[in-house]
Amino acid sequence: MGMSKTSKKKTSDPIIIDEEHGLIFDSEQELYSHFENEIQTLEREFFTLRKEDKDINEFEFKKYDTQLEKLLDDPDEVWEDTATLSQQQRVFIYIRQFEKTTHIAACYLTESTPSFVYLHFPTSDEALVERYRRGQMVFQRMLGDVPMGAIDGDALHEGDELAAGLYKAMLSLRADKDITEDEFIDYADCREDTLEDADEIWRSGDTTGNTLVSFIKEFSEEDEFYYVVVTVEDAPSGSHALLFSFPTLDKSLVDRYRHGENLQAEEVIQESSH
Repeated sequence: MGMSKTSKKKTSDPIIIDEEHGLIFDSEQELYSHFENEIQTLEREFFTLRKEDKDINEFEFKKYDTQLEKLLDDPDEVWEDTATLSQQQRVFIYIRQFEKTTHIAACYLTESTPSFVYLHFPTSDEALVERYRRGQMVFQRMLGDVPMGAIDGDALHEGDELAAGLYKAMLSLRADKDITEDEFIDYADCREDTLEDADEIWRSGDTTGNTLVSFIKEFSEEDEFYYVVVTVEDAPSGSHALLFSFPTLDKSLVDRYRHGENLQAEEVIQESSH
């Protein structure tokens, strides 16, 4: 279990956790020594609550470490727990659901920002997650029903029903080994490139009379992948409103968006926001 979000620093640079309360340390050793009792209390509790035979193997925790930053930056829930440590020592519990796991972090907050992580871990056990929903909920994601793959500016992010239905259908067709939904945001920069310089553009009508236009572009960076942007066409103006977009490694999934009329890029007027 990784404990602290603080990075390795030269001994000459002090580690500032909470300047107002005098939590300034000359080394990581001094920092961990200060919080040793809190870390041990929370670790003991974790190992007591955890059902080892029904959860993620502890040796695999390392591969989930990349979730920590996403959790701290954009949690689903934050709980203020004043009972586990002491009345003077509040611990804030951050919770975020990923595609197949939930990640939890117990944190020290400085001015509403996590400045030290006592412990964090992934879990697939919903009963364990429930044990960490305690104290007072101080934050809940307002758009709890917005999918993880929604990107600011698209209709999916705004809760549009057409976008949500088509997006759900796309997820149901994805292969298990494809790029996971919680990684979609890492590819968001590809959206503009795909709209401006698509390899293919396809127009088709759906059963309810909407005209859908899909922009497809193949990217060859470290790994080859495709990016698909699905839009709905406004008949009078011919402009397009973004519904949703996604990356994929799966050529057969891309093929599902290659139907209808194959357009030339210069025939299309683009509109970048919904």
